[in-house]
Amino acid sequence: MNSTVKVILGVIIVVLIIWGLAAWLKSPVAPSTTAEPIKIGFIGPLTGDAANIGQNAKAAVEIAVSEVNVAGGINGRPLEVIYEDGKCNGKDAANAANKLINIDKTPIILGGACSSETSSFTGLAEQTKTAVLSYCSSAPTITAAGDYIFRDYPSDTFQGAFAANYIKNVLQKTKVGVLYVKSDWGSGIKDVFATEFKKLGGTVVAEEGYEQTARDLRTNLSKIKVANPDALYFLGYTEATIPGVKQAQELKISVPIFGGDAWDDSKIWTEVGAAGEGAMYSVVSAKPSSVFKDNMRSKINSDEIAVCTPTAYDGLKLLAQVLLKTGPDGTAIKNELYRTVYRGGVSADEIKFDQNGDLIGANYIVKKIINNVATEVK
Repeated sequence: MNSTVKVILGVIIVVLIIWGLAAWLKSPVAPSTTAEPIKIGFIGPLTGDAANIGQNAKAAVEIAVSEVNVAGGINGRPLEVIYEDGKCNGKDAANAANKLINIDKTPIILGGACSSETSSFTGLAEQTKTAVLSYCSSAPTITAAGDYIFRDYPSDTFQGAFAANYIKNVLQKTKVGVLYVKSDWGSGIKDVFATEFKKLGGTVVAEEGYEQTARDLRTNLSKIKVANPDALYFLGYTEATIPGVKQAQELKISVPIFGGDAWDDSKIWTEVGAAGEGAMYSVVSAKPSSVFKDNMRSKINSDEIAVCTPTAYDGLKLLAQVLLKTGPDGTAIKNELYRTVYRGGVSADEIKFDQNGDLIGANYIVKKIINNVATEVK
């Protein structure tokens, strides 16, 4: 073999080594041989306002975790979820996120539920490169929260427009009074609704906001009554909605009452009694499978599947799918989430995200309270 051939072969070998090294650096990290659990943080309202929704979602996540682990976990490593109570407010959710990120070292957080929960820790998540997947936060402002922030629950830009169209064109109401909780969720959906309702030719005759901790809404309701609306759009969480609906009846506000997706909590309609008869609200359409329904029934001894429970379940299963490719690295998880398409869930036929981390597409239904039970309007 002459020297020229040797040189050529040497160059080829070097090039192949470089290509191989580059390919190895670009490929996913090989599965670890450790048996240590992969930790995921969960934030939701486990006590306080909207606790029934948070506990229902937690049960669904527990079911999903069990299914993932029975199937072998994440490349042989079990999933472990650390549950924290966000109490549907920013202060408690921020404290919960700080613990999960800085103490528990979770690379991803499933949550929060209430928009104020999620908004409170998006900055910390971005700073620490912790991926976040909210299963319930719908405030439009979350769209611009950051590169690491995702949600498999639709933005209220969809729900606000849906409610405006339904009240104006289906219920044929032209003058609406709006009563809303001063939170990211309440203010966000109120703004979208008001803009769209006016575009449709309707009039918002009154807008009354109240603090999330308020339980006496008589003054707000009285001002709305004086404005003489032909419908009331009431955006509230569980603990204010219960007295608010009763107080509307006390004040003899007899126009139709329409609410948002937070009303998909059976506790409201059990406690308001006859005052809630005929009330309506919009909620994301979900078609839970019979298997999922049976598993939830066995888990909580109830048939209730609250709003955001299907998306909490799908969120955990989607994250498991991502973790199989990335391992527990926040940046890798974030990058993979943008590419992910999840099919076969209980909240939607397909879940995928746009360039802002928002769920692509949304379908809503209307439920009406008949004998204290929320029934879909066909």
